[in-house]
Amino acid sequence: MKKISYKRIYQSQECLSPLGVIRARPLFGGYSLTVDDAIFAMVAEGELYLRACEDTVPYQVQHNAKLLTLQKRSGPHQLNYFKVDARLWRDQKTLLKLSSLSLQDAKREKNRRHNLNRLRDLPNISFQMELLLRDAGVKSVNDLRRMGAKTVWLKLRQLRENLSTSVILSLEGALTGVHAAALPLDRRQELIDWASALNNPPAAVD
Repeated sequence: MKKISYKRIYQSQECLSPLGVIRARPLFGGYSLTVDDAIFAMVAEGELYLRACEDTVPYQVQHNAKLLTLQKRSGPHQLNYFKVDARLWRDQKTLLKLSSLSLQDAKREKNRRHNLNRLRDLPNISFQMELLLRDAGVKSVNDLRRMGAKTVWLKLRQLRENLSTSVILSLEGALTGVHAAALPLDRRQELIDWASALNNPPAAVD
């Protein structure tokens, strides 16, 4: 399997060379591809996966692009990277464009992580959301990370009883560094189901 992955890495480095010097490093049982230390792609089991972001969502939806799934002891786990299939490999222009968008997003995220001082610096967090979070006792990025999306959503719900399920997706995206629409589908559905159950509890049976 390593031989197949190495072959794909070399192919990716050659095809995507206009992006800059692409380096490969072992990560999560596969290999990360970086330019200037910004991870924009993964190679796993001989396949290339690009970092999903808000700008790549239209392509992902149109082509039903599969996300990278890793097998862990707790079960399958999806990462925010979508597969480059045979059709996309044949379309070098689109492949390079999507790779460039992934790299730009990775660099933005890298810069954000170096300069995170306010909640509003995170994806999906508006000025109004930052104020609401502070009212709920979530006053820093570290608070948000320590509590997690579900706990923070519950705190916000105490302030606004009719809080929509979209807010928990925004919180999860803020924690993982992506737009809410780019969350892995399994995690997205899990959060929607969880929040919906709390917003619409089953009726009591006499």
